[in-house]
Amino acid sequence: MTDRLRIAAICTIYYSKSHADAIVTKFLKGMSTDEGFFSPEVEVVALYIDHVLESDVGVGLAQEHSVPIYPSIRRTLHAGADKLNVDAVLLVGEHGDYPWNERGRHLYPRRYFFEQVAGVFAESGRAVPVFNDKHFAYAFEDALWMWRRAAELKIPLMAGSCLPLAWRQPWLEYELETPVDQALALGYGGIEAYGYHTIETLLCMVERRTGGESGVAAVQCIEGDGVWRALEEELIDGDLVEAACMSVEDKAEGAMEDMVKKPAVFFIEHRDGLNSACVMLNGYLRHWAYAGRVSGQVAATEFYLQPDGPGANFGYLCRNIQGFFASGRAPYPPERTLLATGIIDAVMNSRYEGHRRIETPTLDIAYHSYETMPDRPKGPRPKGPCLERSAPDLLIDWRT
Repeated sequence: MTDRLRIAAICTIYYSKSHADAIVTKFLKGMSTDEGFFSPEVEVVALYIDHVLESDVGVGLAQEHSVPIYPSIRRTLHAGADKLNVDAVLLVGEHGDYPWNERGRHLYPRRYFFEQVAGVFAESGRAVPVFNDKHFAYAFEDALWMWRRAAELKIPLMAGSCLPLAWRQPWLEYELETPVDQALALGYGGIEAYGYHTIETLLCMVERRTGGESGVAAVQCIEGDGVWRALEEELIDGDLVEAACMSVEDKAEGAMEDMVKKPAVFFIEHRDGLNSACVMLNGYLRHWAYAGRVSGQVAATEFYLQPDGPGANFGYLCRNIQGFFASGRAPYPPERTLLATGIIDAVMNSRYEGHRRIETPTLDIAYHSYETMPDRPKGPRPKGPCLERSAPDLLIDWRT
């Protein structure tokens, strides 16, 4: 017998280097970080994979680690019993063979997954902690439904990605109640999937400003030449863009305007008067960055994810999830993910509706950042055990 917490993992798909592989596999094999390699302190006892395609690795991993695969979410949470029989749930609803709608949203079934989980909790008369990978849902109304249902059933929630747990160079972490005057984050990749990451990068910094996060009053997405015009007209703070770019080591050579064929910017109007932005620079950047102005002084930092080996940023994420499963207390506010979900929803609507400014009265989501720093890297780059070529939780091919 084991006294380890029993975990159910619910996934959309499970192929090599997918988010299921990046997260669930670490709960099977262990978690590499700068500080060491840590064996799982919990036990995955049930697995659900929404669809198994030719590239699947989840079935083999489940067999290797003696984890039963069940045909439904309900049976997965029952884990061989006739009612809830697990202590926590991993929801990994990223990647998979799902369509995009006309607004460019990838229709992952995250609300459906959560609704099934909540239904099992309701019929069992108790709830256990749930981790939701990335944003809650592709539509904010679904995310808000999930949030309210969790409150109704008293479900402990943790959500988000590993971006806030990235290596930062140079180190930058605001003290609580820092008077941030202006802020922006830089990112790259697809507008929805990686734009969310860029929003999360921004929010994890500015939520530590005076008064905490106040919510968002309006959002607008601009693309193409309009981004360069916004820079020329100083609607985007050029000093912050320059500082953030300078913090990133791995970027293309040449002028940013020549390298980026289709830039995008998300203008975000916070309810307390802060105006922030997320600038997407595909073709120029390959990492995320943040810059802010405090009392007239600009400071910037790169958000660096390990590009090879074990992808130890996921190791840190899983260490934090594991602690959450044990305590029922999220290491950072899930309201951040709810707000980020609402912002990317508004971005996608703005983009589809002629890049118009969209007022967001439902994003009246105020919260305060953490007081105790989550488990995350303290140095500028991966080091130590997560550079071991034979790490048990290797995720990405070594580059050299």
